[in-house]
Order: sequence, then structure tokens, then C-alpha cells
Amino acid sequence: MAGMKSINYSDVESHPGQYVIYRSEPGYIEIVDSQNLRLRVHVISEHILRFRYAIEGRFDRDFSYGLDPDFIPSTEKVQVAESDTSLKISTLHLDCHISKQNLMISIYDKQGRILSDDEKGFHWEKNLKYGGYIVQNSKMQQYGENYFGLGDKATELNLKGKRFVNWGTDEYGYHKNTDPLYKSIPLFYGLHDHGAYGIFFDNSFKSFFDFGKERSNVMSFWSQGGEMNYYFIAGPQLIDVAQRYTQLTGTAEMPPLWALGYQQCKWSYYPESKVMDIAQKMREYRIPCDALYLDIDYMDGFRCFTWDEEKFPNPKNMVDNLKAMGYQTMVIIDPGIKKDPEYHVFKEGLENDYFCKRIDGPYVEGKVWPGECYFPDFTKAEVRSWWSGLYKELIEDIGIAGVWNDMNEPALFEVESKTFPMDVLHDHDGDLTSHRKAHNIYGMQMARATADGVKKYRGDKRTLIITRSGYAGMQRYSSVWTGDNIADWSHIYLASVQAQRLAISGVSFCGSDIGGFIGQPTPEMMIRWIQLGIFHPFCRVHSSGDHGDQEPWVFGDECTNIFRQYVELRYQLLPYLYTCFYQYYKYGTPMMRPLVFVDQGDQKLIDYDHGFMCGDHILMFPSTREHELSQRIYLPRGRWYNFWTKESYEGQNEYDIDTPIDKAAIFIQAGSIIPYFPVQQYVGEKSIETIDLHIYKSLRNSESHLYLDDFDGYDYEKEELCTFTTFRTTTDSDKYSIQQIKSDLNSYSGSVKSYKSVLHGFDSHVSLSVDGKELSRNDLIPFDFETIEIK
Repeated sequence: MAGMKSINYSDVESHPGQYVIYRSEPGYIEIVDSQNLRLRVHVISEHILRFRYAIEGRFDRDFSYGLDPDFIPSTEKVQVAESDTSLKISTLHLDCHISKQNLMISIYDKQGRILSDDEKGFHWEKNLKYGGYIVQNSKMQQYGENYFGLGDKATELNLKGKRFVNWGTDEYGYHKNTDPLYKSIPLFYGLHDHGAYGIFFDNSFKSFFDFGKERSNVMSFWSQGGEMNYYFIAGPQLIDVAQRYTQLTGTAEMPPLWALGYQQCKWSYYPESKVMDIAQKMREYRIPCDALYLDIDYMDGFRCFTWDEEKFPNPKNMVDNLKAMGYQTMVIIDPGIKKDPEYHVFKEGLENDYFCKRIDGPYVEGKVWPGECYFPDFTKAEVRSWWSGLYKELIEDIGIAGVWNDMNEPALFEVESKTFPMDVLHDHDGDLTSHRKAHNIYGMQMARATADGVKKYRGDKRTLIITRSGYAGMQRYSSVWTGDNIADWSHIYLASVQAQRLAISGVSFCGSDIGGFIGQPTPEMMIRWIQLGIFHPFCRVHSSGDHGDQEPWVFGDECTNIFRQYVELRYQLLPYLYTCFYQYYKYGTPMMRPLVFVDQGDQKLIDYDHGFMCGDHILMFPSTREHELSQRIYLPRGRWYNFWTKESYEGQNEYDIDTPIDKAAIFIQAGSIIPYFPVQQYVGEKSIETIDLHIYKSLRNSESHLYLDDFDGYDYEKEELCTFTTFRTTTDSDKYSIQQIKSDLNSYSGSVKSYKSVLHGFDSHVSLSVDGKELSRNDLIPFDFETIEIK
């Protein structure tokens, strides 16, 4: 514009000076430059390096809500080689070069190939509004590089050419490319010809990520405060990065098996008679279901930890009756505590000074569902302990099975920012800070306090916690859903890509509001959504009641029957899904994977986000358009069986696949062994003595797995009452062999005594023998067999 002076960014940016000296400490080295800036390079493991900068020579407290406190980094002496121009830090898999001229960083693999290379590298500018610094980092985009990750982003899987913000935001009725949303996970992946890596920017201030939008050959990330503190996580495979990141930030606990069942929710089911009517109809329509939800209307005037005695005169009796029908009862709890001097939670919080305050003393006050509210400071250990104790009546006395935390970005009504003022103070576990730093971790710490309380009062039973908002590492405490979506075809696509992105960002236990929270789905849309939803670990229908009913039977008989068919399939696949969850818990393996994570060398998969893998062996392509009775799909490398027709297809090819309304595009990888349970109306309805093994023939050797425990309780943490089995298949010209290999865990089977084989892709006349004894196809196979041969 005329008369406006352009900014010369070289005048406002500051950069590191020349190298002066370094010193070595256990696990890291510290480099000092000519301006007294300090850079610490930590060798976390052979594949993970941490870079941390102190602009004025003094580091902040080394504290993170994102890291798993049980993760143990390396304390070995760092290997450093010094030359005239650089320092080289080496691990078994990486070489990190740091320039003496300006502390620019280049990271190579052991073949000498560049993985990541600074452009400007670390630089900063003064934050004139709040003080401190805006910390920034820019890196060269390698030839052909693409980017993935960042958790809850409603856009295509490949982030190249886009810019994003991490700032937890209550975004009612979001659309494609709405940003930011509810969760803030500052992890992204880079993928190019030399391999894959990840960068975890562990900074909870409002942060930004630019993947070549501003400058096409540069990616950058920055934050409005805090330290430049990031972890470089080497692959070389994308799946390797995902596992290492998830182990760094923590894996989820094993859920009770019922938490992987189908769940029904609405804003709101009340009074008690309505809840019982829904429960009865679900059983009458024979639609398997394990959990029913009570939204905010079960409370007295939306006061948390209370009951509306007119709507629910005897909640314990209701919960007991639901339990007798096979249902677990879930309730919602929000962070806003109504200002009411007669309300016991408000009185306790006020008397003990547990609520958040602004910098000059008054409590932060905001309107949410109960009206004017105060808000607990969940970043204070004493407050978390108090909050945990509030769950005693709900959990121990009444028998509620789990809790759903909502509105915890934290969200406020009637303010432009939708959240707290920035001058609100938080304890931050002993390091007082403003809401600028605490905002993105507030919801996670609420979920942490909730999880602690619910677990305490559940005794030896596992629970289900759900949160809308959170930061990296939230998976240690909670599952998630994708927020207030819309009954629109575009949101089936968004549900698919958001769940994939959350899974590769450490949060596999996720799902969407099936059918859409806002609006009313058509019967066709509802069917297509449940076809997708059964392959998401968290499988729940939820809707806003003012848009109409959304139970499976309200859309007509055809919809009800097809809906039932897919929920029954979900229940048959429970042992497969539970095994996938164990691999997530034990190794950090994402339960859902974009296809580029299956074969990152296939260029056709870089931008292909139509299908995804559920676990190791099931491939699903959701129908995301109205009247889509066929799909053109691209299969990744390998051989694949059409789930319905059993026809096999060779990968790395495109195919036109029929998808009539009752047939989703589902494929099984050749060589797989998929365990099936019988259909149940709820987990535990039947004592399961036989597991069907669906065996899909392959010309290549392969492995499949089965994990079993008692499906509840915590003995699995001690590796008791559980077993992990590998089915290893080998093939030659005259026989197909399956070897069962038990892990070192004790050989626990629970009620299971046998397997039954279901063969796919084999000739009808083949014979089957188990440990040398010939059996018919219908004969049961002992649970402890060693070898099956199919000839």
C-alpha cells in the first residue's frame, strides 16, 4: 500500500552466532556460540535426537506434559568428532553435523544421505506483545519431500503446500480445511527418497507449521513463546517413526473389551424411562451394543457430579438394570463449575483456591452450559487429586463405567476468542505460567485427573475415558473423538482421514460421531458411515437431539438390517481389533495406517487417502459419495482378497469394485489369519470356547497374531493371564503350513479351548492335518496346536 513501509525481516530476526566451545554431559552435549546462545543436543536413542536452545544462555525447567514419564532416554556418552568447520554427533544410525559458522544442523543416515537440512535453522524475534521470543525453525524441503501428521486436521493426508495452527479450539460444525480444531499434536513426518523421519516440536504455546506454502522449497515451524525444543525421529520407514514417537510420548492402556464394542449416544437421553426404552429396543432389534451414554441433561442444572432427581430418581438402580442387560453406562463431565454457593463442588473449589485466576487476582469466569462458571486449574497436582476424588459417587457408589470429558479446550460461550483470556495463570506443576502456555495442555490434564479418579474407584476393572481436547501424549489417559461434525458426505471422508492422522500421531483410540453430530443423515449416509465406523477403534453413534433421532432403527428396515450386519461384523472382529490394540499398547504401532505407511516407495500412494489399513491385514475403502455403487480403487503391493466375493487381486493396480449399499469395499491381505468371535449382543454375553481362524491363502510366507487376556483388569501389565500368539505361514509346491508360536507370556486361553479353520483361496478338495493328524474342515483344532498343514 502507498506510504506503508515494508518490513525487512533480516532486521527483526536474530540468528545464532559462531561456535565457541562445547562441553559433554551424560546423554547430551552443550554448545555455546559467540552470543552466549546455548544449544543442547541430546541423544535420546540410536534413532532420536533432541535439539534445545537457550537464547540468553539459560534453559527453562526441563519439563514436558507430552513425554511419557516412564520413557528412559540414553545417558551414554555422546560421540563427538570435531573438525575445523563442524561438530559431528554420531549414533549407530545417524550422523548430525553442526556448522561452527552458524550452528546450522544437517542430519544424515549412515549411507551419507541427507535426511534433514536447515535452511535458516533456528532463529527468533522479540514478542513485542507478550515479551519473550517467537521461536522459529526453517528447513530445506528435500527433492520430492511430502509431509504427514499433526493429528486433528480436517484436510488431505499429505500436508505439502499447506499451513496449520495448533491451538485447541471449539469449532462447532467444522468443514474441510477448518483450522485449528480441538487437539494440538505438534508431530509431523517428512518423507523423501532417502527415507522417513519425524519432528516432534514439544512446545505447548500457540504454534504454526508451514509445509511449503510460503516458500515452496522450505518447511518451517514456530511458536509464539517458549523454547525451540524438538525431537528428530529417524525411520527409515514411516511406521518406524510412528512407533518411536508413540513410545516416546506413551502408549495407551489396554481397554476393557467392551470399550471396543458398539456404543450409542445422544444429546440427550432422558428421563430414565427413555434410557431404558433405548436399551430395550437395541436388544429387540438385535443390534449388538455395549455402552449407553448420558449427556449433560442427566445433571441438576448442568452441575457436574450431580443428578437431576426428577429425570433420574434412582441412578444406581438404573445403572444396575442396564448392567443386567449387558450395558455399561457412560456419563459426560465438563470443566465448567457453576457459580452457586450451595453447590458442593463450587464450594470446595472456592474454599481451597482450586479455580483458575487472572494475573491480577480475580477468578476467570465464563459462560458455558450451567451459566456463569469457574474452572479448575488441572495443571496443579492438588487440584487433579481433588477432581479425581469427586468421581467416587459416580463410579464406586452408582456404578458408572467410564467418563467423557467435553468442552475442555477450554471452551467458553459468548467471547470472540472462545476460550480463557491470555492473562489467566496456571500452576503448571510448580512453574507458574500464563494461559498462552497452558491452553493446549488444559484438556489433557483434565483427562488425566479424570482417568486417575475413575481408575481409583473402578477397582480392578478397566475403564473408558474420552476427551475432546488434548496435546501430544494424551493417549496415556484417554481415547478421543473428532468433535462436532456434520451429517454430510464430506464428513465421512473427513472422519476417515482424521482418524488415520490421529492414529499416526500417537492416538489410535479414536473415532467420529457416526452419522454426524449436527443435522440428520439419510439412510444411505448412515449405512456408509457405520461401514467405516466399525473399523475405527472407538465406534459410537452420537447426535444432537434437536436434529432428530439417530438410532439404527429410525431409518427404515433396510438400513436397520444393514446396520446390524456391520455391527455384527465388528463383534466378530473383536479379537482382531483387540490384538491390534495390544500391538499399539506394546509397540506403539498405529491401529489405522494410511496406505503410504504400508508402502512408502509407491509414488501413487503419496497423495492417495481414499483407503486405509485397519491393523496389519484389513484394507478398507469408505464410500464417501451419495449413490456410489462402484469405486475405482488402487490396491497397494501384495495380493488381496475381496472380503465378499473372495476374488483375489494383485496389488499396485487399479480396479473397479462394485459397492452396492450393503457391500463396503473391504479387502483382506493374502497370507492373513483373521480371528473371529461368534456374534454377541454384548461383550461377555457368551462364554467363547472356539475362535474361528479365517485363513487366506498366499504364495508368500507371512505372519499374523492373536492376543488374548481376561479382557478386563490389569494382570496384563504384569504379563499374567495373557498370551500373544504368532501364526507363521510357509508355502511350497505341495503344502501350506501354519506354525503356532506362543510368546514368553504364560499360555492363557481363558474360556477358549479350540480353533476352527475357515479357508479362503484354497481348492475345495484340500486336506487338513493338525500335528500330523488328519481332520475334516469342520473338526475343531486344539488351542495349543503346533502345526497345521493344508495339502
